[in-house]
Amino acid sequence: MPRLFTGIELPQEIAGRLAELRGGLPGARWLDPSDYHITLRFAGDIDRRRAEDFAAELADIRFQPMVIALTGLASFGGGKPHSVHVSVAPNPALIELSEAHERAARRAGLAAEKRKFVPHVTLARLRGASTLDVADYLASRGGFPPLRFMVQRFVLFSAREQTGGGPYIIEAAFEPDRRGPILGSLA
Repeated sequence: MPRLFTGIELPQEIAGRLAELRGGLPGARWLDPSDYHITLRFAGDIDRRRAEDFAAELADIRFQPMVIALTGLASFGGGKPHSVHVSVAPNPALIELSEAHERAARRAGLAAEKRKFVPHVTLARLRGASTLDVADYLASRGGFPPLRFMVQRFVLFSAREQTGGGPYIIEAAFEPDRRGPILGSLA
């Protein structure tokens, strides 16, 4: 069974800039910059037929190119932090694309996603990191000007079965519908 998810790749230049934020946090397991992405919909470990159905549904999604802005560092987990990530600025087009992925997953027979969509780029997974260490890390590295990039496609990724994690493999790529305007601005 493949472990699948959809997402947006980061341009190499942006991933390189984010890689400069690595280090200086005890208990952090840093992701490889080539695995940085924004998850749109996690599908999980699914059988081959359902994976093919999901890919077919994804192929019917129409979207326009859009600009994404990465705006700063944060963590998930509150009093027991489990990851450090880069936040994505609010973007209605990105939310709409995520909702289209949810509809595609449901049509392919996948269960509804229970978690709210919070677009982000995970930099590190944490084990035993103290809240103080995480707060210090965020305070020392968190202030950077927004990093913007144009979304040219979304992809269907696979990860190692059962455990997840990289390296991630692109199983299929889906291009935007270029008939309409480009959403957002790089300015």
